[in-house]
Amino acid sequence: MKSKRLGLLGVAVVALAALSPLSAAAGGAQHVSWDIISLGSVPLAPPITFNPGGVASAQAPDGDWITVTGHGTFVAPDGSNGGSGAVTGGGTWETSLGGSGTYEVKELVAWQFASPQILNIGGQPVTDNTGDNTKRANGVAVLRIEFSDGSSGVLTGGCHGSGAPDGIFEGIATTKGFKTYYTVPNPVPEVNEGRTLFHVQ
Repeated sequence: MKSKRLGLLGVAVVALAALSPLSAAAGGAQHVSWDIISLGSVPLAPPITFNPGGVASAQAPDGDWITVTGHGTFVAPDGSNGGSGAVTGGGTWETSLGGSGTYEVKELVAWQFASPQILNIGGQPVTDNTGDNTKRANGVAVLRIEFSDGSSGVLTGGCHGSGAPDGIFEGIATTKGFKTYYTVPNPVPEVNEGRTLFHVQ
């Protein structure tokens, strides 16, 4: 396992364009997709491309790292802070101290929409191969998951992308059984890891 498991989306680059017309009406159900993404180029440079199939990591207090892939969908009934069993998705996991497998999302614990993302980044158009580019969103999702080794946990995904307010981490944190992988590294431009992306319908 590499301890350079850094690099998270946000793709928090200076953005010089209008915000996405994404609607986030309070009280309305939101259909959300999430992906741990890979960038088309690192460091980020034109043509800017978001692809599925990325990885993200977090560290536990004992120094163990967990690295996950993943994607899925959920429905937040009231638009934010709503739990829901209407979920799909999962991914793979691997720890630096041993163990690997898959995980499955079982429930949405909470979703907090933060803001739509700026459509163009640094004045450059974006090719989004994970969803509708006009629906990209910043926010935080908390998902209850089950691991293939029989343990369970809570996966938190944060997206601090273009146009995001302060305070959102970029990447993932998770529990696995009793262990808390809560140290989330900041994104590093030269490393294609740790970036997440939401799309809200």
